[in-house]
Amino acid sequence: MSQFMSPSSPWPAHGGQAEALLAHFGLPADHRLEDFSANLNPLGPPAWVSDWLAKQLAGLERYPAPDYAAARQAIATHHQLQPEHVLLTNGGAEAIFLAAALHAGKRAAVITPSFGEYARACRAHGLSISEIALPAPHFTLDVDALMAGLNDIDVLFLCRPNNPTATLIDISAIEDLMNYTAAIGCRVVVDEAFIDMVGETLGETSQASSLAPLLVRYPHLMLLHSMTKFYTLPGLRLGYLLADAATVQAAQAHQPPWSVNHLAAELVAPLLADDAFARRTQRWLASERSRMAQALAQLGLEVVPSQACFFLIRPSAAQTITSDALFEQLLRRGILVRHTHNFAGLNGDWLRVALRDTAANRRLISVLKHVLENVLKKGTA
Repeated sequence: MSQFMSPSSPWPAHGGQAEALLAHFGLPADHRLEDFSANLNPLGPPAWVSDWLAKQLAGLERYPAPDYAAARQAIATHHQLQPEHVLLTNGGAEAIFLAAALHAGKRAAVITPSFGEYARACRAHGLSISEIALPAPHFTLDVDALMAGLNDIDVLFLCRPNNPTATLIDISAIEDLMNYTAAIGCRVVVDEAFIDMVGETLGETSQASSLAPLLVRYPHLMLLHSMTKFYTLPGLRLGYLLADAATVQAAQAHQPPWSVNHLAAELVAPLLADDAFARRTQRWLASERSRMAQALAQLGLEVVPSQACFFLIRPSAAQTITSDALFEQLLRRGILVRHTHNFAGLNGDWLRVALRDTAANRRLISVLKHVLENVLKKGTA
């Protein structure tokens, strides 16, 4: 399938895809870019991973263990669950499609704006889709309104923290939602791809942590995880699904054999054991996210408060430049950010900007300041 929304669109469906954008704007293929479009941990991967992977290459001569027992045990221990509650997947994307497969032909609700693969997975498995919109400019989920819209819905897809808004639903609201959906027979699928990026922002670890402890109380809850974002290994494709044992078995029935390769499966346990890397990342993110939020706001941009490793921003009305024009000006100056043309409800009016290392983030602010000051001087969009 094409990486674009349609053959006539220059806008890639995911971040980190510069080639078509450079061609569309008449820039050479070797135009130097700093990529702020992909939501990855700027501190990763851990320094030891390259040498570790090299030592595991001999294992490619054998099939992976079909049950991935060691990886599942490591994940289960990490979340204080049992291995039968864990299904290893080929990245978070496979977990999303497996969740949709369990409800083929039924009715789904999807929050918008959010990650487009939920709707794509639902369409692939014949689910009808109802969209529940988050209101701009704060994109705060009204849980009471959400629950009122779930009549006749079989499965609800949520992202926590949400992509692209970086907003986080608190635990108390989630528990209200879980109690209501249990009563009406609606499965809740929560994508926690960015939960490890929340870190210390809220000052209450219970609000910033995984919903895994709720699985014991709510068998209709399913959690999806990606290990590629926090550990900056998107090329390796590594994720997992957490649910009650019966749901895990049902999802596994839809999964091809040996879906996860040897290197990825063997890497799970050492990654989860690297507590020092996780703590360093979360401390740095909390500090850098706060600094960047202030710097972006000082430029006069509208900034959605972030609980992840990225920001949703747009020019204010007073700045007389569109988000598309700002995107192009940044691209021409060597900065690639994420458009929002394929996020339902955003229609390209916003830009998503990922955090990178501190030096790169400072360069981003400098380029943004230069572009916005030039626009102000010219008085045109």
